[in-house]
Amino acid sequence: MPVSIFLDGDPVFTFATAPLPDGLDEFLLAGYLRKKSVELVKCETNDLEVPANADFIIEGYVDPTEPLRDEGPFGDHTGYYTLPEPYPVFHVTAITHRKDAVYPATIVGIPPMEDFYIGGASVKLFLPIFKMNFPEIVDIALPAEGVFHNLVFVSIRKTYPMQAYKIMHGLWGMGQMMFTKYIVVVDDDVNVEDRLAPVAAIHDVVDGAGILDSQLAGHGGRLLIQMSSFATPGVPYAKSDHRNNRDRRRDVQQLKRAIPSVRRNTEDSFNEVHK
Repeated sequence: MPVSIFLDGDPVFTFATAPLPDGLDEFLLAGYLRKKSVELVKCETNDLEVPANADFIIEGYVDPTEPLRDEGPFGDHTGYYTLPEPYPVFHVTAITHRKDAVYPATIVGIPPMEDFYIGGASVKLFLPIFKMNFPEIVDIALPAEGVFHNLVFVSIRKTYPMQAYKIMHGLWGMGQMMFTKYIVVVDDDVNVEDRLAPVAAIHDVVDGAGILDSQLAGHGGRLLIQMSSFATPGVPYAKSDHRNNRDRRRDVQQLKRAIPSVRRNTEDSFNEVHK
């Protein structure tokens, strides 16, 4: 299988290569952002096309029948080392570059680093796409403490009961948002960019909800924290006082009772698969 990797070029490529919804072409998005089509040229050793203004081109191939080889460990944007894992082997057939080419690089480590701010810009870039699917969404923020996708704050205009659950299932079904561990849904009057504001809303009603995670790598549950106001069917919607919401406190208690069984079932399933 032929493979070509291009490095650097137009700065817009940094955002156009972010995780996109299925069926959305990266070069199409790049052309839209730069308001001009991306000029492509054919590679030297395969028939793939790459941007004409790229600084480096690495051409090669991957043999799907070849055994996988371990890659890693290496430093990741989480601030930890990624453990070795088996990956396909990339055989290089050619490397070309422009005159006075610049090799792109960024410093990764314990957030916030450079990539955190690039990720924040990507969220704002794709927010209109989220709103096309979920018009009630006002804003989305991925705080540094969640290392990009692990923690998501979402503010919505609440108009009917269970609306936060719709947002939860919708976001967890969109591309790499499936990897989000915690989604916190708040009302539209909460500034999700101020990471203390959603935390303050949680503090008003949650008293140690427990842990919804497994000690086994790569396995565990997910948690939705609904801080948006409740709406009663047949009654005009009005925002309620978080601190006096007995229904939400009851839900928190139910969640606390359910967490041990969720964690136990997750670990039992893992042990069954890996016998």
